[in-house]
Parts: sequence; structure tokens; C-alpha cells
Amino acid sequence: MTGARVMRTASLVATALAAGCAAGPAPRAPTLDRLAVPDSFVATVPEGEPAQDSRWWQGFGDPLLAVLVEEALAANTDIEGAGARVRQSRAVLAASRAGFWPSLDASASVARREAGATVAGTGGTLGTSTARTANVGLDAAYEVDLFGGTRRAVGAAGADAEARLATLRSTQLTVAAETALAYVDFRLAQRRLAIARAALGAQDGALEIAGWRVQAGLSGALDLEQARQLRAQTAASIPTLERAVATARNRLAALLSAAPDRMATRLSTLGEIPGAPLAKVGIPAEVLRRRPDVAAAERTLVAEIARVGVRRAELYPALRLSGAFGGSAPTFGGAADAAIGSLVAGVTVPLFQGGRLRAAVEQQQAAAAAALAGYRGAVYAALEETENALVAADAAGRRERELVTAESAARAAAELARRQYQTGLIDFRALLEAERTLLSSEDARASARAERAVAAVQLYKALGGGWEDAPEPATSSGATP
Repeated sequence: MTGARVMRTASLVATALAAGCAAGPAPRAPTLDRLAVPDSFVATVPEGEPAQDSRWWQGFGDPLLAVLVEEALAANTDIEGAGARVRQSRAVLAASRAGFWPSLDASASVARREAGATVAGTGGTLGTSTARTANVGLDAAYEVDLFGGTRRAVGAAGADAEARLATLRSTQLTVAAETALAYVDFRLAQRRLAIARAALGAQDGALEIAGWRVQAGLSGALDLEQARQLRAQTAASIPTLERAVATARNRLAALLSAAPDRMATRLSTLGEIPGAPLAKVGIPAEVLRRRPDVAAAERTLVAEIARVGVRRAELYPALRLSGAFGGSAPTFGGAADAAIGSLVAGVTVPLFQGGRLRAAVEQQQAAAAAALAGYRGAVYAALEETENALVAADAAGRRERELVTAESAARAAAELARRQYQTGLIDFRALLEAERTLLSSEDARASARAERAVAAVQLYKALGGGWEDAPEPATSSGATP
């Protein structure tokens, strides 16, 4: 290296030390204003007193649902895995911070040597002597963070740890929502099964009446066959509904990391489909700030931008300091007293790497661009999910109100049709139609109530609440298998 080049390198090093510069762009994500986030939602926002968002499952008016969600948050294996990844990322962050400190290595050893004198002509020895030498040493090395490569690496590791924590919170929110949805599915299947069994009992009575009328000559065999057909159709639906009950119950067991037989015992009693509490919606920007999946995407972007600085710092000179301290003497104390040391400073300049370093920068810039696209996608997906949840909640509420009226009318019509058929005022075809309409209306009413509860769960999930009071899994704080 020429003298002029050495002077330029020394000047560049001195300037970096004075300014404390850092290579690469500032690790920041674009603001929500730059992403054109709207000021309000397009869909209708529910009005009224909202339920508690941090534990929204308590607002459904079902104590068992609340208990199951709390148990799932404490025992779910997906949450345990996400917690372990949080612990792993925190350990990586702690390791990256070691780059701010010098490395020290100490050594100590003892050498023993025996020496003796030989008597001439006899081959014997007069005696032996033992010499012992103690050696001590201390080596130190430190690389000055001239261009912020270490700072950027620590920043990237910190952002990764925050992204893992946000992913844990997103997993907790997802588990809470999935548990609530599985519980609603179970109660719906259970209610539909009860409706079908009750209808089957009523149809058994109608079949018996049709048989009496045929025997009395008051009606033809067609009425009897139609009654048998209706009963058989209803009976055929029961195995499918029983399977739906078992499937939803087993799904709950998996979410709670429990055996299916335990859940079968706890859910053996017929229960009501949960209600649908109101949610506190707010403005889109508030929703995005609460959603942990958006936060995870944002911190991932920050980490990838910081790594661009790490790669850029590798293009510039590196200043490394190293020192050695050591000595030898018959004792360790004497070796320490006799020790001498040296300090060496060296500057390494990357002159030719075959394009490897610049390719690494380009590669990391592409990774940052992909992370930016992922962050923008997470923002827009969150807005889409919230808008759809608001529309679904409004539609489910209006649909249920209409089906309540339809069910009431169908029940009154079926009761009237039974009395008229018994007295011979109508034929069995009219009774058959009334029974089918009642069964369909009761089933639709139950489905509508469940759809409204599902829409409420999906809205709470879209709003990003529910992880604030969730317990942190033991795997995130040092628990070992």
C-alpha cells in the first residue's frame, strides 16, 4: 500500500471515529400515512357499549367459553413453540451485543524438567534435579465499530426479538379466536342435533297418526309413505350431526392440548349458542397499531433494513486492536511479575473480493425490499379483514332478526297444520310441508345465531385485541423440556 493510500485510509478512519457514522439506510418502516391508510372504515361500525377488548371472550355470556379460552392460552402447544422462539431470539440479541466488548483469553501452564549427571565409565548417575517453569498469559482482541456494523447487527437482532414477541402475541390471539370459533361450532352442531331429534319425535307421532287414518280408511297409503319418507330423511341427518359434534369437540381438545375423552366429559351437557357482544372498533390506524401480525411484519422490515447496514459496513476498512500479556518464572506469582505485554493496532481494507461483498449488499437490499412488500401486504390484509368482519357482523345481525320471525311463524303454522290434519281439514301433504318448513326454520335460526357469534369472534380477531392479558408461556422465559 502506498504512503498516500495509507494516509487516505487513516484519514477515513479518523473521520469515522469522530462522527460515529453508521453505514446503510436508517432502519425505519414507512409511516401509515405513506401507506394511504384511510381515516375511517367503509363498513358500518356497531354502536353501543363495547365489551372489554383485552378479554373479549368474557363478553359472550358463556362462562364455559371464557374458561376454555383461558385454558387454551395457558396450554396450547403453538403458543409454547412461539414462546420458545422468543427466548431463542433474545439469546441471539444477547450474543450480538458481545460485539461491543473485547474478547479476553487467559492461559496458565506448568512445565517440569528433570536433569541428572552421569559418572564416567560406570553409566551411573550422581543424582537428578527437577526444574519447574510456570507460564501465564492474557490475550485480548477488539474490533472498533467504525462504520456501525456492530450497531446495525445489534439493532437487527433486537428487531428480530421484537418481531418474535409480536408473533407470539399474534399466536395467542389466533388461539383465543380459534377456541371460541370451535366452541361456537360445537354448540351449533349440538343444537342442530337436538332440533333434529326433537323433529324426529314429532314425525314419529305424525307417522303414527297417518297409520291410524289409513287403517280407518280416512286417507290413502300415500300419506303413510310420505310420513315414512319425512321421518327417514330426518333420521338420516342425525349421524352427520353427531359427527359434527364430535369433530368440533375434538378440535377444542386439540386447542387445549387435552385428550378427547376429557373434553367429552366436560361438554356432555346441552348448552346454548353464545351471544354476540359489541366490539370497540376505533379508526383504522388504531386497529393497525394493535394488531400483532402487523407489528411483526414491521419489526421484520426494520431488521432487514438494519442488515443492509451490516453488509455495507463490510465494504469499509476495519480497525482491529490486539494485545498480549505473558511471562515465565518458577512460580505463578513470579511469572505474573515478570510478564511483559504488547499492543498491536491494524487496519484491514477490503481491496478485492471478486464482487462477493457488493453481492451480499445487493442480496440484503432485495431481502429488505421483500420485507417491505410483506409489511405493506400485512397492513392491507388487516384492513381487508376488518372491513369484511364489520360487514359480516352487520349482515349476521340483520339475518338473525328476520329468521327469528320466520321461525316463530313456522312453529305456529306447524301446530295449526297438525290440528287440522287430525280433524281431516287438510291432507298430509300440507302437514308434510309445514313440518319441513319448521325444521328448516329452526335449523336456520340456530345457524344464524352461530353466524352472528362467529362474526363477533372474527371482528375481535381482526381488531387485534385479546393478547394484552394473555399469560406469557414458560418457554419464553427459560423453561427447558
